[in-house]
Amino acid sequence: MERLTKNMPNDTEVAIFVLMGFTDHLELQVILFLLFLAIYLFTLVGNLGLVVLVVVDSRLHTPMYHFLSVLSFLDACYSSVVTPKMLVNFLAESKAISFSGCVVQMLLFVTFGTTECFLLAAMAYDRYIAICNPLLYTAIMSPQVYVPLIIGSYVGGISHAIIHTVATFRLSFCASNEIRHIFCDIPPLLAISCSDTHVNELLLFTFVSSIEIFTILIVLVSYGFILAAILRIHSAEGRRKVFSTCGSHLTGVSIYHGTILFMYLRPTSSYALNHDMVVSVFYTIVIPMLNPIIYSLRNKDVKEAIKKVLGRTTFSFQK
Repeated sequence: MERLTKNMPNDTEVAIFVLMGFTDHLELQVILFLLFLAIYLFTLVGNLGLVVLVVVDSRLHTPMYHFLSVLSFLDACYSSVVTPKMLVNFLAESKAISFSGCVVQMLLFVTFGTTECFLLAAMAYDRYIAICNPLLYTAIMSPQVYVPLIIGSYVGGISHAIIHTVATFRLSFCASNEIRHIFCDIPPLLAISCSDTHVNELLLFTFVSSIEIFTILIVLVSYGFILAAILRIHSAEGRRKVFSTCGSHLTGVSIYHGTILFMYLRPTSSYALNHDMVVSVFYTIVIPMLNPIIYSLRNKDVKEAIKKVLGRTTFSFQK
């Protein structure tokens, strides 16, 4: 294994980490490369395409779709932090990542992941206002409200990422530089540190649990009021429309938070290579791919915007 080190008094500082990944079997690596390349391309096209739709179609210039475009941008970035390096490692003999590269990857990964938690909570609040106060929706969810919510989500994500990145990379990694994972995540890095990681584990549990409780509580309260509003709707068609509007968001929230709770709110000692890598792949690569499907297929406005853009494209080619 590759390892560049420099001598330090009573310690050795790792300058390069090695991302062990899924397997050393060449044929399986090629299959995984093709699979994840297809997923990544679909993720980029789906999410960035949704961003373009919101920008070009005036009917989508509402707070809900502004939130959705930011979510799509986050998912594209989220996946891009992990997937390209993973794809390279499938085919490259060297699976090394520099110390600084590992720092940057963790910083960006935690930033985008935490920002998405806050943004999903803001989107739940947006749905509550839209359904429970439809006549005042435009006035309440004005740019003076939804823009600070988006900015606040990013600030929360960046702050959380800085805390864990600084705390993690102040540790010593003299025992091993082999990260038994596909990217520089917190639990596998703590697992190979030769320092006492109890403070890091406490920080991880405290901050992740606090963010999860805060954001999930907002989602639950918002959807509690939404459910009460649905029960007051007498027409089946009215209820169907509300379920159609909120079902996609609630599905996305449930999948995303479920995987995060499993991954981070447990002792590092219970970390298991293959099992946890599958979970990590799910929330970093699969969920960003699924979100455009979840939020688009059941959304009439988005489907009509797609037809409109495709219609323009077909007309341009015919000319």
